[in-house]
Amino acid sequence: MRTNSSFISEGVRCDAWGFNPGSSGRVPMIVMGHGLGATKSMRLSAYAERFVAAGYACLAFDYRHFGASEGLPRQLLSVKRQLADWHAAIAYARSLPGVDPDRIVAWGTSFGGGHALSMAEQDRRLAAAIAQCPFTDGVASAMAVDPITSARVTIAAVRDRLRAVRGAKPIYLPNAAEPGTPSFMNAPDALPGMSAIAADAPDFDNRLTARSAFDVMLYGPGRHAKDIGCPVYVALCDPDTVAPNKTAARQLAKSPLAEVHTYPVGHFDIYLGQHFETAVADYITFINKHVPVRP
Repeated sequence: MRTNSSFISEGVRCDAWGFNPGSSGRVPMIVMGHGLGATKSMRLSAYAERFVAAGYACLAFDYRHFGASEGLPRQLLSVKRQLADWHAAIAYARSLPGVDPDRIVAWGTSFGGGHALSMAEQDRRLAAAIAQCPFTDGVASAMAVDPITSARVTIAAVRDRLRAVRGAKPIYLPNAAEPGTPSFMNAPDALPGMSAIAADAPDFDNRLTARSAFDVMLYGPGRHAKDIGCPVYVALCDPDTVAPNKTAARQLAKSPLAEVHTYPVGHFDIYLGQHFETAVADYITFINKHVPVRP
C-alpha cells in the first residue's frame, strides 16, 4: 500500500509516502501534513490506511527541515516555507498518474490543520479540506501560556534570531515539555500526548529552533476563514490546551463553507483509540459527500 516518494519545494527535497488504493481510473487524493514539529511517521499512516480502504489515494509528507526531508538548520519552523511545501505537495499530487487533479483534498492536523485552512483559502482548485484540532491564531495560543514562561521563550527567540544573523548554531527549545518549562507546548497533556503519538516515530526530534516562536505567534490562518473557497470539515477538541477551540469556533463561524464539529476530548486524545476511530469515520463520511471516489 505504501511507497516512498519525494517532491521538490523551492529547490529542497521533501520526503513523502504515497498510498494507493489500487483502483482503476483516476481517483481523488488526500494530501496530508502534520502539526508543530511533527513528522509523517507520527500516525499519519493510521489515517491514510482508513482513507485508502475507502478508495482514496493519499500523500503524506514531511516539511523541509523536519523528518526525512532536507533543509538546514534542522527543526526550523517557517510558516512561509511550510505553506510553500503544501503548495508543492498539492502540485505534485496533481501530477501523479491515476490521480484526478481536480479532486484533491487537504488534510492537516494541529499546526498542519491551520495550513489546511490556509490551503482552502489560497488554492481555489482544491476540492475540500479537513482540519483536525487546527491551530488558528498564534496570539490566542500564546495567551494560553503563563507570562513568565512566554517571556523566557521570547528572550530565547530573540537570541536565536541574532545568532542566525551571525551564522552561529541555533538555540533550541523543547517542542513539548513539562509545565513551567520554556518550550513551545507545556500544558499538562503536551509532553505525554506528543510522546504517545510519537511512540512509533524514530525520527521525531522534540526540539524547535527558538526563533520559530516568532512564526508561531504571528500565524493566524483562522483570521481568513471568510475567504475559504471549498467545503471544510473542522474537528475541534474541547478542552484544547494547545489550539484554543473557542477562538477557532468564533473565527470559523464566518465561513459558510466550514462544517465545524466539536469532540469532547483533549488535543492529543483525538489521535488514538476510539476517539481516533470516531473522528476518522466522520472524515470519510464528509469526503464521500463532497469528493466521492466515483464522481
